[in-house]
Parts: sequence; C-alpha cells; structure tokens
Amino acid sequence: MIQDPKKHWENIYQTKTPSEMSWHQDKPNTSLDLIAEIGLDKDAEIIDVGAGDSRLVDNLLALGFRNITALDVSSNALNESKKRLGEKADSVKWVISDLRKFKTEDRYDLWHDRAVFHFLTREEDINKYVETIRRFLNKNGYLIVSTFSLNGPKKCSGLDTRQYSEDSMKELFGDFEHIKSFEEEHITPWGASQAFIYGVFRKRGDEK
Repeated sequence: MIQDPKKHWENIYQTKTPSEMSWHQDKPNTSLDLIAEIGLDKDAEIIDVGAGDSRLVDNLLALGFRNITALDVSSNALNESKKRLGEKADSVKWVISDLRKFKTEDRYDLWHDRAVFHFLTREEDINKYVETIRRFLNKNGYLIVSTFSLNGPKKCSGLDTRQYSEDSMKELFGDFEHIKSFEEEHITPWGASQAFIYGVFRKRGDEK
C-alpha cells in the first residue's frame, strides 16, 4: 500500500487527461443499466465512491435523481467533475475522503463503486471497507461493485491490485443478498482490454 494515497491520486488527476486513465468511460452504460434494473426512487440516496471525474453523476442527474453524493480522495478529480457540470454541480454533495477513513451521518439506498475496490489489497482495509458499507447502507439498500476479475490486471496506475471471482465476492459480502454477478471486458481509451467482474447485492432488511 502506498504511504500517501491522496498525494498519489491528486498527482494522477493533475497530470493526466481522462483519455489517459484506463478506467475512463464516456458513458458508464453498465452501471446505468444496473441502476435502472434496481428501480430506485428518484429521491433515493446514492453514493458513488471513488467517483473521480466519472460521468455517472452527470447521467444520474439527467435521469432525475436528486440526492447524489460523489466521494473521492482527490480534490483534483472532483473539481474536474464540478467544472464539467457547471451550475448542476450545486445539486451534488461532494466529499473528499479516503474511503478507509470515511465517516458520515448520511445513510444510502445505493452504494456504487466502479474500479476502486481492487486497489484495497490489505485484509485490514478490505474488511474495513465492507464494514463501512454495512454501516452506511440503509436496510434493503443496494450495493453495486465493479472490480478486477481473476483475469484482471495485477497492477493499475502504478499500484498493486486484487482480483475477485463471483465466489470470493459472495463470501466477502456473505450477509448480503446476492442478486447477480457477471464479468465484463472493459476497453481502455487506448484499446487495451481489462477484465472486470460486477456484483450486485442487497442489504437484508434484518441487518442493523
């Protein structure tokens, strides 16, 4: 694990354009399709962790969602999103935080994470992440997580990564209802292939 994640990611977003970042998508269609399948109310509380300068927020606003939180350790990343959104940025709650230290009074109906989870490689950080989701997700709230599959890269952006299978994800989120999992090939802006796995879970109503 790098000593200063914030410094690392601030530098990434300060020195690279979106087309130079492997995870960039012009439109996050898979995430949007999964959110549509869940059928959330437009007043649902949604958090996009590791939001960076992702276009997910733009698309959720366009669909009429009103309570969106975008979290990232990099202020540079979130500032890029704010610039792109212009006046619409005022409709979003922006949070600069390391996920491992994230605290809030808010509770969410959807926790969305694309391409963040695989950067957590220590068991301590992984367990902390899962516990954070348990704490801040409402009963019957949904989790959508997309991370490197077993065929995914071992490193990304100069950092070691961790890979997952459907079974390992189901084990990790064992007290959640597993709705679906599937693998997807992500093509980077420069044409390389990265193997991802998506998992959709629901927090059980009897969970605290």
